[in-house]
Amino acid sequence: MSKLSRDAEHEIAFTLNGRRVRARAEPRTLLTDLIRHDLGATGTHVGCEHGVCGACTVEIDGEPVRACLTLAAQVEGAEIRTVEGLEPSPGELSPLQAAFREHFALQCGFCTAGILISLDNLFRRRPDASEQEIREQVSGHLCRCTGYAPIIRAALAAQAAIREEEPADA
Repeated sequence: MSKLSRDAEHEIAFTLNGRRVRARAEPRTLLTDLIRHDLGATGTHVGCEHGVCGACTVEIDGEPVRACLTLAAQVEGAEIRTVEGLEPSPGELSPLQAAFREHFALQCGFCTAGILISLDNLFRRRPDASEQEIREQVSGHLCRCTGYAPIIRAALAAQAAIREEEPADA
Protein backbone atom coordinates (compact mmCIF):
# COMPACT_ATOMS: atom_id res chain seq x y z
CA MET A 1 0.00 0.00 0.00
CA SER A 2 1.46 3.36 -0.94
CA LYS A 3 1.89 6.15 1.61
CA LEU A 4 -0.57 8.28 -0.36
CA SER A 5 -3.43 5.77 -0.13
CA ARG A 6 -2.69 4.97 3.53
CA ASP A 7 -2.80 8.64 4.56
CA ALA A 8 -5.62 9.80 2.28
CA GLU A 9 -8.43 11.66 4.00
CA HIS A 10 -11.91 10.23 4.00
CA GLU A 11 -15.20 12.02 4.46
CA ILE A 12 -17.08 11.18 7.63
CA ALA A 13 -20.66 12.20 8.34
CA PHE A 14 -22.28 11.95 11.76
CA THR A 15 -24.45 13.88 14.18
CA LEU A 16 -22.66 16.01 16.78
CA ASN A 17 -24.82 17.37 19.59
CA GLY A 18 -27.94 17.15 17.44
CA ARG A 19 -26.39 18.76 14.37
CA ARG A 20 -25.45 16.79 11.26
CA VAL A 21 -21.77 17.36 10.39
CA ARG A 22 -19.32 16.29 7.70
CA ALA A 23 -15.58 16.26 8.13
CA ARG A 24 -12.50 14.92 6.42
CA ALA A 25 -10.00 12.84 8.35
CA GLU A 26 -7.07 10.54 7.78
CA PRO A 27 -7.69 6.93 8.83
CA ARG A 28 -5.47 7.39 11.91
CA THR A 29 -7.23 10.57 13.15
CA LEU A 30 -8.59 10.21 16.67
CA LEU A 31 -12.13 11.32 17.43
CA THR A 32 -10.80 13.73 20.07
CA ASP A 33 -8.73 15.52 17.46
CA LEU A 34 -11.55 15.68 14.94
CA ILE A 35 -14.17 17.07 17.30
CA ARG A 36 -11.80 19.50 19.05
CA HIS A 37 -9.65 20.79 16.21
CA ASP A 38 -11.83 20.41 13.14
CA LEU A 39 -15.33 20.83 14.58
CA GLY A 40 -14.62 23.18 17.52
CA ALA A 41 -16.19 21.09 20.31
CA THR A 42 -13.36 21.92 22.69
CA GLY A 43 -15.13 20.87 25.88
CA THR A 44 -13.86 17.34 25.33
CA HIS A 45 -10.36 17.24 26.76
CA VAL A 46 -7.39 15.06 25.93
CA GLY A 47 -5.64 13.86 29.05
CA CYS A 48 -3.73 10.61 29.12
CA GLU A 49 -4.38 9.52 25.52
CA HIS A 50 -4.62 5.93 26.81
CA GLY A 51 -8.29 5.79 27.86
CA VAL A 52 -7.46 5.80 31.56
CA CYS A 53 -8.29 9.31 32.79
CA GLY A 54 -11.77 9.73 31.26
CA ALA A 55 -11.32 13.42 30.32
CA CYS A 56 -12.20 12.61 26.71
CA THR A 57 -15.44 10.76 27.46
CA VAL A 58 -18.24 11.42 24.95
CA GLU A 59 -21.41 9.53 24.13
CA ILE A 60 -21.51 7.58 20.90
CA ASP A 61 -24.96 6.24 20.08
CA GLY A 62 -25.97 6.67 23.71
CA GLU A 63 -22.96 4.95 25.31
CA PRO A 64 -20.06 6.63 27.12
CA VAL A 65 -16.87 6.09 25.13
CA ARG A 66 -13.28 7.25 25.43
CA ALA A 67 -12.83 9.47 22.37
CA CYS A 68 -9.02 9.20 22.60
CA LEU A 69 -9.34 5.49 21.82
CA THR A 70 -11.83 5.94 18.99
CA LEU A 71 -10.81 6.57 15.41
CA ALA A 72 -12.81 9.28 13.68
CA ALA A 73 -13.59 6.87 10.85
CA GLN A 74 -15.43 4.63 13.32
CA VAL A 75 -18.19 7.18 13.93
CA GLU A 76 -19.61 7.29 10.40
CA GLY A 77 -23.38 7.70 10.80
CA ALA A 78 -23.20 7.80 14.61
CA GLU A 79 -24.84 10.15 17.11
CA ILE A 80 -22.16 11.84 19.21
CA ARG A 81 -22.81 13.95 22.27
CA THR A 82 -20.14 16.00 23.98
CA VAL A 83 -20.34 18.19 27.07
CA GLU A 84 -21.54 21.02 24.82
CA GLY A 85 -24.61 18.87 24.11
CA LEU A 86 -25.70 18.91 27.76
CA GLU A 87 -27.09 22.46 27.55
CA PRO A 88 -30.90 22.37 27.49
CA SER A 89 -30.74 25.57 25.42
CA PRO A 90 -27.88 27.92 24.51
CA GLY A 91 -26.37 29.50 27.60
CA GLU A 92 -28.47 27.43 30.03
CA LEU A 93 -26.89 24.87 32.35
CA SER A 94 -28.32 21.40 32.77
CA PRO A 95 -29.24 20.39 36.34
CA LEU A 96 -26.01 18.39 36.49
CA GLN A 97 -23.86 21.30 35.32
CA ALA A 98 -25.62 23.67 37.72
CA ALA A 99 -25.07 21.28 40.62
CA PHE A 100 -21.37 21.02 39.80
CA ARG A 101 -21.12 24.79 39.94
CA GLU A 102 -23.18 25.08 43.12
CA HIS A 103 -21.29 22.34 44.99
CA PHE A 104 -17.79 23.35 43.83
CA ALA A 105 -17.36 20.01 42.09
CA LEU A 106 -14.77 21.36 39.73
CA GLN A 107 -11.58 23.21 40.23
CA CYS A 108 -9.31 23.13 37.21
CA GLY A 109 -12.21 21.68 35.19
CA PHE A 110 -10.06 19.41 33.07
CA CYS A 111 -11.82 16.18 34.06
CA THR A 112 -15.26 17.74 34.40
CA ALA A 113 -16.55 17.26 30.86
CA GLY A 114 -15.97 13.52 30.91
CA ILE A 115 -17.48 13.14 34.37
CA LEU A 116 -20.55 15.14 33.36
CA ILE A 117 -21.09 12.96 30.27
CA SER A 118 -20.76 9.76 32.32
CA LEU A 119 -23.10 10.94 35.08
CA ASP A 120 -25.65 12.32 32.61
CA ASN A 121 -25.65 8.95 30.89
CA LEU A 122 -26.10 7.14 34.21
CA PHE A 123 -29.01 9.36 35.26
CA ARG A 124 -30.78 8.91 31.92
CA ARG A 125 -30.40 5.12 32.16
CA ARG A 126 -30.93 4.84 35.91
CA PRO A 127 -32.63 7.94 37.37
CA ASP A 128 -32.77 6.18 40.74
CA ALA A 129 -29.09 5.15 40.76
CA SER A 130 -27.73 4.61 44.25
CA GLU A 131 -24.84 6.60 45.68
CA GLN A 132 -22.71 3.47 45.23
CA GLU A 133 -23.63 3.34 41.51
CA ILE A 134 -22.73 7.02 41.18
CA ARG A 135 -19.38 6.36 42.84
CA GLU A 136 -18.75 3.43 40.50
CA GLN A 137 -19.60 5.57 37.47
CA VAL A 138 -17.18 8.29 38.59
CA SER A 139 -14.47 5.76 39.47
CA GLY A 140 -13.48 5.57 35.81
CA HIS A 141 -12.38 9.22 35.88
CA LEU A 142 -9.25 10.74 37.33
CA CYS A 143 -9.65 14.03 39.17
CA ARG A 144 -6.64 15.45 40.94
CA CYS A 145 -8.25 18.59 42.35
CA THR A 146 -11.53 17.89 44.12
CA GLY A 147 -10.95 14.67 46.01
CA TYR A 148 -14.29 13.43 44.58
CA ALA A 149 -16.41 14.40 47.62
CA PRO A 150 -17.82 17.55 45.95
CA ILE A 151 -18.42 15.58 42.76
CA ILE A 152 -20.53 13.01 44.61
CA ARG A 153 -22.42 15.77 46.47
CA ALA A 154 -23.10 17.53 43.17
CA ALA A 155 -24.22 14.30 41.50
CA LEU A 156 -26.67 13.55 44.31
CA ALA A 157 -28.03 17.11 44.22
CA ALA A 158 -28.41 16.95 40.44
CA GLN A 159 -30.18 13.62 40.70
CA ALA A 160 -32.67 15.14 43.15
CA ALA A 161 -33.20 18.17 40.89
CA ILE A 162 -33.75 15.94 37.87
CA ARG A 163 -36.34 13.91 39.79
CA GLU A 164 -38.19 17.12 40.72
CA GLU A 165 -38.35 18.12 37.02
CA GLU A 166 -39.90 14.80 35.95
CA PRO A 167 -43.62 14.82 35.25
CA ALA A 168 -45.64 13.13 38.01
CA ASP A 169 -46.98 10.44 35.66
CA ALA A 170 -43.55 9.48 34.27
